[in-house]
Amino acid sequence: MGNAAGSMEFPMGKEGKTVSFPPGSETPQKQAAGPKIPMPAEEELEERFNVVLNSMNLPPDKVKILCQYDSEKKWELVCDQERFQVKNPPSAYLLKLRSYLDQGGISRKFKRRVQESTQVLRELEISLRTNHIGWAQEFLSEENRGLDFLVDYMSFAQCAVTYDMDSLDNGTATPDKSVEDLTRSAGNSPIHSASKAARSLTVRFNALHSRKAMRNSRLVSQKDDVHLCIMCLRAIMNYQSGFNLVMTHPCCVNEITLSLNNRNPRTKALVLELLAAVCLVRGGHDIILSAFDNFKEVCGERSRFEKLMEYFSNEDSNIDFMVACMQFINIMVHSVENMNFRVHLQYEFSHHGLDDYLQRLKFTESDRLLVQIQAYLDNVFDVGALLEDAETKNALLEHMEELQDHNAQISSRLQESEREALETVSELEKHLIQTTKEVELLKESLRESCSHVTILQQREIEREIERERERERQRDSDRSAQALAELEEKVQGLVDQQLIRMERSSSGHLDLHVVPFILPVSIHAETEQITTVDGPVAPPTSLVPPTPPAPPLLGATEVTAQAPPPPPPPPPPPPPPPPPPPPCSMATPPLPPPLPGRGIALPPPPPSIGMAPPFGGNRNKKAIQTKYRMPSFNWQALKPNQVAGTIFNELDDENVLGELNMDAFEEQFKTKAQTAPADVGTLRAKVAQKIHSKVSLLESNRAKNLAITLRKGGMATSDICTAIETYNQEALSLDFLELLERFIPSEYEVKLIQNYERDGRPLDELPEEDRFMVRFGKIPRLAQRISTLTFMGNFPESIQLIQPQLNAIIAASMSIKSSSKLKKILEIILAFGNYMNSSKRGAAYGFRLQSLDLLLDTKSTDRKQTLLHFIVSIIQEKYPELQAFHSELHFMDKAALVSLDSILQDVCALERGMEVTRKEFAVQEDNPVLQDFLTSNNDLLDSVVEDGKTAQDVYESTVEYFGENPKTTPPSMFFPVFVRFIKAYKQVPMMPKLPQMDLIAELKRRQVIPLVREGKDGAIEDIITDLRNQPYRRTDGSRVSAKWKPGQKLQVSSDISL
Repeated sequence: MGNAAGSMEFPMGKEGKTVSFPPGSETPQKQAAGPKIPMPAEEELEERFNVVLNSMNLPPDKVKILCQYDSEKKWELVCDQERFQVKNPPSAYLLKLRSYLDQGGISRKFKRRVQESTQVLRELEISLRTNHIGWAQEFLSEENRGLDFLVDYMSFAQCAVTYDMDSLDNGTATPDKSVEDLTRSAGNSPIHSASKAARSLTVRFNALHSRKAMRNSRLVSQKDDVHLCIMCLRAIMNYQSGFNLVMTHPCCVNEITLSLNNRNPRTKALVLELLAAVCLVRGGHDIILSAFDNFKEVCGERSRFEKLMEYFSNEDSNIDFMVACMQFINIMVHSVENMNFRVHLQYEFSHHGLDDYLQRLKFTESDRLLVQIQAYLDNVFDVGALLEDAETKNALLEHMEELQDHNAQISSRLQESEREALETVSELEKHLIQTTKEVELLKESLRESCSHVTILQQREIEREIERERERERQRDSDRSAQALAELEEKVQGLVDQQLIRMERSSSGHLDLHVVPFILPVSIHAETEQITTVDGPVAPPTSLVPPTPPAPPLLGATEVTAQAPPPPPPPPPPPPPPPPPPPPCSMATPPLPPPLPGRGIALPPPPPSIGMAPPFGGNRNKKAIQTKYRMPSFNWQALKPNQVAGTIFNELDDENVLGELNMDAFEEQFKTKAQTAPADVGTLRAKVAQKIHSKVSLLESNRAKNLAITLRKGGMATSDICTAIETYNQEALSLDFLELLERFIPSEYEVKLIQNYERDGRPLDELPEEDRFMVRFGKIPRLAQRISTLTFMGNFPESIQLIQPQLNAIIAASMSIKSSSKLKKILEIILAFGNYMNSSKRGAAYGFRLQSLDLLLDTKSTDRKQTLLHFIVSIIQEKYPELQAFHSELHFMDKAALVSLDSILQDVCALERGMEVTRKEFAVQEDNPVLQDFLTSNNDLLDSVVEDGKTAQDVYESTVEYFGENPKTTPPSMFFPVFVRFIKAYKQVPMMPKLPQMDLIAELKRRQVIPLVREGKDGAIEDIITDLRNQPYRRTDGSRVSAKWKPGQKLQVSSDISL
């Protein structure tokens, strides 16, 4: 068939080539290559190669490939192109076609010329289809006018067919009706567009001057000339420029449509294929409809498409024509966008009996024809069914609205139930935590009791041991007392024998003295060992050696003398001496005596830092009155309290202004468009007025912002201050309170106001903003009041925001920690991981939760499934009770959105605000607003604070339970891991179906793409090829019919009027 894009493919290396040859020459299989021409210079080669590329009209991708060839291949391509250049220009074909239109000559000679014309047209079609685009453009140029000659020749070739058909329709013989009669009959027929019909007839019959011309036309029509002319036009229309010429030609499409009268079914099928393709090019449908209107006028049809349906019904032996006709009807009816127009066109064919004929064709054996019929039935509009659908749609819309309302109510109830369930679960979890803590406390108490019992038992044992020791000591004491008594008896015996003498010394001690007695030497030596002792020491009772001393007993105290009583206590110490006088350096002169009737006059305290001194220091500067308005000098001025101690405190600019004449300065720097200066009297009057104008104590920008805020509040100054003093939350909105908080008077502003009032100046001289600030600043504890009001207004909303988030953290954390199924899932994953890694990295005792995301990244050898797929299959096969493990995990998505640190900070802020409110209530115990607020919200805040601590403890314990660090793992990182894992786990069963779903989506997307295309190179051939591959079906706005079953009858509404 040739290249559909209108370009030709040239040989590349050893590839073959399809070329066109001049008329009359034969087409050899391969031309002998001539002697190889030497390669020219590089510049010449590139120039000739570019000429060849331009003549080939190749797409950009192929041009890019050819440009990458080396010089040798480029030269071969140039030589091949020049070797197979077309030898005959388009003018040669046009001269022969023009000669065939000549109506003179002998009939036998014309028969020979008809044989030559068929061959010329065949070669012309090959040249138009295979030659480069430059040849076709030359054929269609204004100079050659090849399209006009083709249309004229085709009109000449088929005019006899139309003449004979018209004669047969009117019941007259063909030779008896002249051309003038045909023209007259066509002119008197009902016309919708007479100008087009007249123009067509003029073109068709201006060359017919005799009956001989009619005979020649019959000879031409019996050959394939009309078919070849259609093929030539199809080749021309495959170029964008040629297509535009054909579409704008006044008679070309009309002549193509009139070719349906040709007796050759193959020509009719070709015409219908071409017309169907034109319908699918933007703007082509209207042109084809206009051509059939012309067909109706020329052929004398009673209604449009009458002849077409006649041919379709009678040519039942040629399947190709029937397929092309059914395809054309389908596209003609259903390729328009206007639904009403589609129904109108559909009714036109139904009026000609198409529906009944399709019922007869349902038993045909041609699959191609059945496919085209089914495509038409899929696109057809059943207006009655559409009406039923519309009524059903309205009912369904009403039902859908009811369902949407019901769904909204259910969603609202579901959200409420979810919130209640969240609160209930949170309360249960908190109760469980509290119960667990109580159990731990009881266990600890039991342990302490057991320890205490053990200690008591130990102490009892120790007491028993101590009592035993005491009894032992008592026995020892008894023995010692008995020994002492015996010793006393012996000492008394010695005293009675006057061997010793007892005396009491001045210190109260009892001394024993041995009475001198002459003894033997041995006895005297032993007696000298007796010495004086202090205290109750037992003397020896006889001359035998003394016994060891016994412990002191009660009886010994009776032997010793009583000690003297202690002396009386000393008198109390005298008072401390007075402190020494201060040093001379610290001494201060005595204060002067106060004046009569007055107290001591104290000097004023020094000014605090950042405050301007009330008296002295910087004196107030007067505003300077100029004759002209002067431009502003945008400097950054220092405030009065910032000048102290700087160089500016030593400067006097007023003295400088007194020394200078500022008139020249004003003349040079005054702003433009000012009137002449006023006289001195007027100036003094204005100065006097300005002196009495209002003076602002506030900074200008602050005063403007305060004025804007007061206007936004829309309340009087007294009402605002009264509402603040009485804590009236209804009168003051939260936004207004937040704005007022910015205008709490600073210390500097308070000082300015006090100085202004101390001077006794009236408040009426101040602007409204300053008067408000005076009244505003006199409210006691203003900052605390506004802060309290803001806190009280924000408290309910803050609680409503904080409580659900704390509940979500508590419920989600406890559900994760207490899930036995999740624990088993992690155990399975740990087993698979160790199985894969133990030989390389060693066995692991646990893994980070982020490892769950890697289950989808670890793929099998064939890359068809992941580790998660395999684990899910194992769970389904071996552990079916774990498949719904995610049902034990609650509120994961809600907890993932919580910032626990921010929530805890908000709770602390609520505690601070409540503490400020309590302090305010302590100052104003009679305020009912504060009392009601504290009474109703104290317990609520305590509950929220307790929930905050519980949420923090539960979350930290849960994170640590899974091996993570709570300091570096916020809820926004912890809970999303489980959310992603659950989502991936649920999607695993859907994974095998995803490619099929993608394919279905792609097919649907392709169906939605309209088949109407732009007129460009190759568009006609592309459309014809696509229509041969698949029938035309609409998916936008058409009601697709059910599959056409045998015996099914197409129902078309009969109440549609044209």
